[in-house]
Amino acid sequence: MTTYQTGFGNHFATEAIPGALPIGRNSPQRPAFGLYAEQISGSAFTAPRHENHRSWLYRLRPSAAHPAFTRYQGAPLFAPGQSKEPLAPNRLRWGPLDVQDTDWLDSLTTMLVAGEGPRTQTGVAMHLYRCAKDMENRAFASADGELLILPEQGALTLLTELGRIDVKPGEIALIPRGVRFRVTLPDGPARGYVAENHGQPFRLPDLGPIGANGLANPRDFETPVAWFEDVEGDYQLVQKFLGSLWTTNLGRSPLDVVAWHGNYAPWKYDLARFNTIGSISFDHPDPSIFTVLTSPSDVPGTANVDFVIFPPRWLVAEDTFRPPWFHRNTMSECMGLLYGAYDAKADGFVPGALSLHNQMSGHGPDVASWQGATNADLKPQKLDSTMAFMIESRWVFTPTDFALQTSALDAEYDQAWDGFPKAILPAA
Repeated sequence: MTTYQTGFGNHFATEAIPGALPIGRNSPQRPAFGLYAEQISGSAFTAPRHENHRSWLYRLRPSAAHPAFTRYQGAPLFAPGQSKEPLAPNRLRWGPLDVQDTDWLDSLTTMLVAGEGPRTQTGVAMHLYRCAKDMENRAFASADGELLILPEQGALTLLTELGRIDVKPGEIALIPRGVRFRVTLPDGPARGYVAENHGQPFRLPDLGPIGANGLANPRDFETPVAWFEDVEGDYQLVQKFLGSLWTTNLGRSPLDVVAWHGNYAPWKYDLARFNTIGSISFDHPDPSIFTVLTSPSDVPGTANVDFVIFPPRWLVAEDTFRPPWFHRNTMSECMGLLYGAYDAKADGFVPGALSLHNQMSGHGPDVASWQGATNADLKPQKLDSTMAFMIESRWVFTPTDFALQTSALDAEYDQAWDGFPKAILPAA
């Protein structure tokens, strides 16, 4: 059974073998058992203390010990670059992609890219995974950004340098930039989403007038305890760097950290623990009230990336159109569905699907959802058994060539807004 330490951004200390973690020193002259002391930094050394992210690892061999990298020939749809064609301001939607007979890494399929990317450390990329095999004798790391993993079908086991995480649909997990890991499938084939954040690390949003409690609570985030594997022989490391994939043979598993301490570590979170805040009078707040995580940009109050969910909740507001209203937004919105039905679309948006409403694209409920909400008897209603999410960015999302050419693209998506009756004004 996997055990976890709780808290978001806490300084943790954990060891898989008693005595492996040094006390009072980060890099003693002779670490216990001949281990190697190594720091991994997720921020500049001089970052303010409250924004400084680093962990000390005590491992069997230093991570620097490896041959030169060469180009990786697998994962043909992962990070292929943005389409070079002019981007129309169209609303786009894709159905679920089929599972492939491959592992998690090689199944990764890049759909959307926003911002300038890893060269400027801005923006986000949206990937899908659809795999049927374990990653064996190889690991992956992204130097380009942190990876927010959202399972939609099937559980994943994330074996990382800092411990083991078991994550299932309804939960999310985050792998920090540069941390090495591999993925196994305890329940067979799996499918889901990955948001690769190239900008400032995700953090919990400030609560402002909400006060001290609500939304995602720090205590509900779970970080693994130390775990390691001592494996010798051929072992491939694939690294994403400046949008390209590279590989080297380590000759051993990189998941050999016997002990560690710090605040730069992977975690998981159960979305069912999100404390939803909403109106109890009339209207409903902006969808930002459902923000789980935010990555700030250089513009105060305008996110590089927000991760927002639309979870089960009570709807009680009076004289209010309760689904998401029609709107246009300076932020660009990419949405997915983990389970259930989304209350702003009657059909066509199913678990595993993906939609895109770019900057200032008009969107909102389809005709059937609008009619149902307009004519509803507004009694208290529990919206249950649903979990949609949104990756929202100040940057415009550009689809990949694959995303624009796949048969999963819904060519009739615009018809969702056909058939709205014209308002009838009183006679002059």
